[in-house]
Amino acid sequence: MRYLKIPILLVWRAWFYVLMFTTIIIMVPFLLVLTAKEEYYHTFWKMIRIWAKIIVYGMGFRLDVEYEQKIEADKSYMFSANHASFIDPFVMIVLSKNPIVFVGKKELVKIPIFGFFYRRVVIMVDRSNGQSRKNVYARAKKRLKNGVCMGIFPEGLVPDEDVILAPFKNGAFSLAIEFEIPIVVQTYYDPKRFFSWNFFKGRPGLLRIKQHEFLETKNLTQDNLEELKQKTFDIIYNELIHDEKYMEDTNRARKQ
Repeated sequence: MRYLKIPILLVWRAWFYVLMFTTIIIMVPFLLVLTAKEEYYHTFWKMIRIWAKIIVYGMGFRLDVEYEQKIEADKSYMFSANHASFIDPFVMIVLSKNPIVFVGKKELVKIPIFGFFYRRVVIMVDRSNGQSRKNVYARAKKRLKNGVCMGIFPEGLVPDEDVILAPFKNGAFSLAIEFEIPIVVQTYYDPKRFFSWNFFKGRPGLLRIKQHEFLETKNLTQDNLEELKQKTFDIIYNELIHDEKYMEDTNRARKQ
């Protein structure tokens, strides 16, 4: 069966929000303490990874990860992956023992309860505001130490299902060059098929991820930004177009 029957599907999709908000409410006392000071962030991350695993596995997903290179403890990286589903950040969290600080859109602050803690731990950016983008540098510089990493989805949005990969924004690559941290490129093949923004589509299943060999940024300057961005884009794009299941779903969306 490609997808669940509609009544079961709707219950399963609703279960995601029940699971997410119920676990957040349970964690509130701990989160209030652990988000109070930045020095608590490593402990906070351990709790968030447990939460992310509850979400991912509680939705019936399993992870199949291929590693071309693995991260080292106490080292900072820039995690960069394609974005096709609300489950993507949870997957990225599960995959990294090193704490990740995400750069995210300010609009998510509006989500009840979730938004309160989102504001306290995510570096928010208003993409339409130049000063907001500049402030990201200052906050990132303060956070990138003691093995804390950054996570960003460089498309800057979740593209329509008929789009293979949306154009990348400059932010992630500019930051990686600025702080001379390697880019951890990850390809997510299956979230679009199993948990897209289409509420009437999806099912539990195996989420395949590939973590590619890291892209080094030492000795690069902002003049290399476009080249670095294109190289990252090409790695993910070439993986996706050669994945039969991903392209089957993309082509189906184009015909609808």
